[in-house]
Amino acid sequence: MIEDSAVPARDEHAQFPFSGQPHAIVERDSVRYTLLGTAHVSRASVDVVRAAIASEAFDAVAVELDPQRLQALTDPDALAKLDLVKVLREGKTALFAVNLGLAAYQRRLAEQLGIEPGAELKLAALDAKARGLPVHLIDRDVGLTFSRALHSLGFWGRAKLSAALFASLFADDEVGEADIEKLKQGDMLEASFSEFAEQTPELYEAIIAERDRYMAAKLRETSGAAREVLAVVGAGHLQGLAKHLRDETRAPHLIREELDTAPKKSSVPWFTIVLTTFVLGGFAWGFWRGGVDVGTDLMLYWVLLTGGLGALGCLVAGGHPLSIVAAFIASPLTPLHPALASGTVSALVEAWVRKPIYADFMALRDDVQTVRGWWRNRVARVLLNFFLTSLGTAIGVWMGGARMLGKLFA
Repeated sequence: MIEDSAVPARDEHAQFPFSGQPHAIVERDSVRYTLLGTAHVSRASVDVVRAAIASEAFDAVAVELDPQRLQALTDPDALAKLDLVKVLREGKTALFAVNLGLAAYQRRLAEQLGIEPGAELKLAALDAKARGLPVHLIDRDVGLTFSRALHSLGFWGRAKLSAALFASLFADDEVGEADIEKLKQGDMLEASFSEFAEQTPELYEAIIAERDRYMAAKLRETSGAAREVLAVVGAGHLQGLAKHLRDETRAPHLIREELDTAPKKSSVPWFTIVLTTFVLGGFAWGFWRGGVDVGTDLMLYWVLLTGGLGALGCLVAGGHPLSIVAAFIASPLTPLHPALASGTVSALVEAWVRKPIYADFMALRDDVQTVRGWWRNRVARVLLNFFLTSLGTAIGVWMGGARMLGKLFA
């Protein structure tokens, strides 16, 4: 039997001071789940979480965190342990930049409000562990959530979202009242994407609705021998989480597996095939129609334009001479082979030649908030190298393609 009740709490928990904090109680499979809705920027939420765990009314604690977010909250040296070369090789550079944007946003909140965003989640995990209670991290991996959210948007939606997050790295103004209110309702990711989540149902689905389903499934999977489970989650998840925990009939591992995978890209790289066919076909047509002079001119123009603009982007990013050379060589080949992405190649060379040191990682969150800091910090400069080289190459590809069409149909 599945049973759900909301405020006020059951008599068994009458001794626990909810202090007006939103909560719900769901009973399922002989386990009672007390879902405590918190605000991620509220001292009251911190106090209620501390009191709940101290009440000894629960024998397990679940928290709206994944291992990566917990490490970021509890380990000040987490960034310094990052393998930047591995990030580049695995194609996670954009995701790393997004995480930096969120970190900068959270820092502005902490400075403005005087409390660390997510402090109540951190407290729940640490207090429960200190008392010997099992701690379950029930949220989906933040990187996977970003991937699914971005995949749900079209090209321009992804571009707008990426630009907004990148711009947030430089922002030093106060966080608006509307965003703070969202945080009081309790979800950091929704507040970070507030402008887009309101206008884009697909984004809301990935950031809020899917995580409600995922966390409900994780709760059912991880309860184990516990009979009284306290789940500390953002208040924005309270209603959806209670609903799925109460009503869902599918096996939890099936739900989690469905939501725990990144959207698959097409097995056929159609864009690369079309672009490669166009470029190589254009060269062949040039040689056939105009002879050696026209064909050579098209190839030379392509190499100089894509390679030159890719190298220029690297130069503007303050790249090492070897990184600039790598950008020039890789840029003409990028459209023909996605594994040779010019931004990745030049960034890898930059990270190898000017290997970031511990101090660069520790100063990263401060440095990325100033324009000068991006060029001073070696980690930030690698990211700049990646983005500006890629941008230069992309512009070169469009200009080179336009030049080729003009020559062929002149």
